[in-house]
Amino acid sequence: MSQREFLPAAGRDVFLPLYDPLVSLMGFGRAVQELISQANIERAHSVLDVGCGTGTLIVMLKRQYLAVQVVGLDPDSKALQRARKKARGAGVSVQLDHGFADELPYGEQSFDRVFSSFMFHHLDEDERERTSREVLRVLKPGGSFHLLDFVSNETSHGFFERLFAGHALMKTNTNERILQLITRAGFTNVMKVKERSMLFGLMRTSYFRATV
Repeated sequence: MSQREFLPAAGRDVFLPLYDPLVSLMGFGRAVQELISQANIERAHSVLDVGCGTGTLIVMLKRQYLAVQVVGLDPDSKALQRARKKARGAGVSVQLDHGFADELPYGEQSFDRVFSSFMFHHLDEDERERTSREVLRVLKPGGSFHLLDFVSNETSHGFFERLFAGHALMKTNTNERILQLITRAGFTNVMKVKERSMLFGLMRTSYFRATV
């Protein structure tokens, strides 16, 4: 695999040890649990989490659905190390792979569900569209894509939203653009399921679902 630059989940490697405590404080666990609940996972399903980071979603999912095959993929080897440690600590067995969301190392129609949580805003628009096409490629007929991310409000002029929009390509990560690019990738029934807020309403999040 060729070397590529990427934005780590914590922004800088030095902040990685603080990542899990910070996201727990912000309510990421509750948000991810809701994403899992929306997916209607069944016993025989195989599930992929793209941009799995330190493994919060995959460990949570595997603990609830022991019979489900769970795979996590991330370009950050240091985050994957933490995910492996987290899985061992939870006593669950998951597959963790090193790779990029827009170059998935899996065959066509390999998974019943694909998740993406708080990862899309790390990608530029071309990478988001390529990732959506790759997710479509690896999903089985009848499968679904479940995405949760921060979203930017193009009409907002608040200080916090202006600051956050300037970080990690957030400016283009709007509800409308996410819906458009997933639709362009070839999904059907693309919809925004729900919108929530975090950090006392300072950060907006949206849940999306798309089917094959």
